[in-house]
Amino acid sequence: MGKLEQIKTLEKGKGIQYLLDAAHKIFQNPIAMFDTNYNLKAYTDVASDDPLWNELISTGTFSMQTQEFFAQEYFTEDVANADKLVILKSGELKHDRILGYIFNKENIRVALIVMVGLAPFSGEDTVAFEGLADKITDEIQDDEYYTSYGRAYHEAIIVQLLDGMIKDPTIYNPHVQILCDGFEAYLYAAVVDITHNNLETKDSHQNNLVHFKSLLENSYRSLKYAVYSGFIVMIMSSKQKDFNEGLFFDKDNNPFTHNNLLVGISDSFENPYRLREYYDHALAALKNGIAENKGQHFFLY
Repeated sequence: MGKLEQIKTLEKGKGIQYLLDAAHKIFQNPIAMFDTNYNLKAYTDVASDDPLWNELISTGTFSMQTQEFFAQEYFTEDVANADKLVILKSGELKHDRILGYIFNKENIRVALIVMVGLAPFSGEDTVAFEGLADKITDEIQDDEYYTSYGRAYHEAIIVQLLDGMIKDPTIYNPHVQILCDGFEAYLYAAVVDITHNNLETKDSHQNNLVHFKSLLENSYRSLKYAVYSGFIVMIMSSKQKDFNEGLFFDKDNNPFTHNNLLVGISDSFENPYRLREYYDHALAALKNGIAENKGQHFFLY
């Protein structure tokens, strides 16, 4: 039985560690899984002479120095541009490795699996390893941790972009690429003000922001969200169904008008690293619209 056929026979419901341990017996190489923040989630307990493997296993993550090495070797770019699987080779690596993305049920890239080629890769390893990535993706589909992690990851990247913490594309491109997954053509930033809502609650403003962000997430699932500086921030694409088909501005049937939420929307842009600039545009549109007080809910820059 070939390696892919063996991978396909692995049982569902026994957990990630079972899948990694079983796959190690098939590939005869160490395998680890880490999330998109480089935090180790599971690994096969195998001794290795590979320095990067040992760093990940001993520290639970990759240092910034290692991340800079990934960028210098163009691994960061290769991983960012990979739809599902990538093979990393370099004279600077002790061993070649294969990486594969893991997706949650909302199709957000939430983790990667890596196999280090202590034993040289065979011709069937790539296809079989992709099968393993599919197995783990299927394993976590009902795992609420990874569903919540995907949305929280998007929010963290948005906040870091707005705060100017993410500046160097050579290092951070995979993170920004994951944020932009599913987005095509032009981007728009929106800022949502909830303070005009007459919600009768004793909850704090921050709790109300979380409440309305969740409501919007469930109404417009393809958008990306964050709570930032007292507002809800949304990232949209001109070709997304939620935004392009007019559903967003349907004043008779949307959560914005129903809940008296006011929205400022930026002009279009293409470079996500300029998010702060267009957030400021959206905020200016919101404040100008509120000042004019014409009973509208949506204000364009």
